[in-house]
Amino acid sequence: MKRKALIMDEAAIDRAIARITHEVIERNRGAEELCLLGIRRRGVPLAHRLADNIQKFEGVSVPVWHLDVTLHRDDRSERERQAVGAFCRLPIDIQEKTVILVDDVLYTGRTARAALEAVFANGRPRSVQLAVLVDRGHRELPIRPDYVGKNVPTAKSELVAVAVKEVDGENGVFICDRDFQDENEKEWEKK
Repeated sequence: MKRKALIMDEAAIDRAIARITHEVIERNRGAEELCLLGIRRRGVPLAHRLADNIQKFEGVSVPVWHLDVTLHRDDRSERERQAVGAFCRLPIDIQEKTVILVDDVLYTGRTARAALEAVFANGRPRSVQLAVLVDRGHRELPIRPDYVGKNVPTAKSELVAVAVKEVDGENGVFICDRDFQDENEKEWEKK
């Protein structure tokens, strides 16, 4: 994938996560009834960074878990979903908690919709909020994030690639040309 521009470096990501953390704490009047669910893949390390900041700022340890939304995606057939198996049971209790879904990029809203379905398959939270590092627009569903690190207007022909040290060995947010995707990315988009 060919990177066209760096739109957030490591320091900008850290500032955005710190700001989102303060907004989460303020909006929820503390952090005692929160749990964070990072949407696989890069939402997971971002959720852990939020939890670390909450611990640092509030002294509250917030449960964090990963959320795999594959089985809840609307671009998979019912047969594919059944072949993979039943949904994943979360090992943390979300009943009557405020669940914050954490993802790297919000684009069409379909991943967020699948995440909502996965959450409600595991219980009935008091509320669900959405935190994203980047909102790039082009929504296909009526989904709006509660917390945004950065709004980045993009063309549909572009990709927003988030790199996190825990997965990619570096931190950064990049605008990339869609035409230069590697074979793995092309396969992923077919799924």
